[in-house]
Amino acid sequence: MSTERKSTPEAPEAAGSRPRPARLTAAAALTALEGLALLGGGVYMLVMGLAGSPDNPRQAETGGITLIVLALLPLLAARGLLRLRRWSRGPAIITQIMALPVAWQLLQADSAAIPAGILLAVVAVASLVLLVNPTTTEALGIQGPGSVQNQK
Repeated sequence: MSTERKSTPEAPEAAGSRPRPARLTAAAALTALEGLALLGGGVYMLVMGLAGSPDNPRQAETGGITLIVLALLPLLAARGLLRLRRWSRGPAIITQIMALPVAWQLLQADSAAIPAGILLAVVAVASLVLLVNPTTTEALGIQGPGSVQNQK
């Protein structure tokens, strides 16, 4: 009995056997970076809500939990991108689109948040460019419009 996997027409090609382009790895890294930033911000808000003295502890705790839960989307998408999972591109793109209005609001502030807004905008736009790149879509096995052949 052999432990070697056999390829069948019904079984998709193993993700490890396809090469992962550098652009896809970079997109996964940037998406994971955004997820880690959300996670860090959420933990900070939650700790300050529990141990600090915010104006409204309940609001700080709820905001912290919300950011922690929201961090799951980009973190799971980054993991999927690294594993060449087709489904992961959608959540990664959604994360970048959601980051753009946040970056805009940070840029409108009169504080130290302006550099954070610039950094977030650069990361979001760079990630979007990497995610829609033809090399990335090909590596994920995503076919463009018009690539579907009619079967009769």
